[in-house]
Amino acid sequence: MRMWNDFLAPYKQAVVELKVKLKGLRHQYKLEDLHAPVEFVTGRVKPLASIYDKTLEKGIPFEPSPELAAEVPDIAGLRIMCQFVDDIGSVVSMLRMRNDLKIVEERDYISNKKQSGYRSYHIIIEYPVQTIHGEKTILAEIQIRTLAMNFWASIEHSLNYKYQGELPDVIRQRLEGAAEAAFRLDEEMSTIRDEIHEAQSYFSSFKETEKRDIQDTTWKGEPE
Repeated sequence: MRMWNDFLAPYKQAVVELKVKLKGLRHQYKLEDLHAPVEFVTGRVKPLASIYDKTLEKGIPFEPSPELAAEVPDIAGLRIMCQFVDDIGSVVSMLRMRNDLKIVEERDYISNKKQSGYRSYHIIIEYPVQTIHGEKTILAEIQIRTLAMNFWASIEHSLNYKYQGELPDVIRQRLEGAAEAAFRLDEEMSTIRDEIHEAQSYFSSFKETEKRDIQDTTWKGEPE
């Protein structure tokens, strides 16, 4: 188990670092009083059971090795959620400009959805991790999708797990229909994004004003 802990350590460090950096993008947009294309960020290191399944699928040994690191590029995985489909392109453009990571592969499952109806934008990156033994470059996958796409993907993943990848035809057909409905929702929301931005800005301003009023009242009520 020590071998696996040592092998996975830089992946765990990369996920922690990248989550902080990608969440920081949202904060920077807010400081500029601009719409933030990043809604929230999640990350994980692939469990050993999932790595084992991948090694069976690819026909490689289930052991820490450079071959495993190269053949399973999503051991470290980040997911960026966006409000609108157009935001995905903005996030991709920002990632392409960064000099703390290198994009080595892009897969557009939004313009070219999977047969199941799955939509998302996948990027494989090289990311340098600083360790006590020096720099180690690892591969990581960043998935970028809307909230609606993420909801659909989560449901599809659960159903595939339940049916062990053999979905009944009626379930598969309904999932495909749900995927199209989710994408139509994304498209419809995009047509009123300006109104949504105005409403969100108004709500945020209202919350800040209310917060200041409460703080002022509390301050005035304190004894001198």
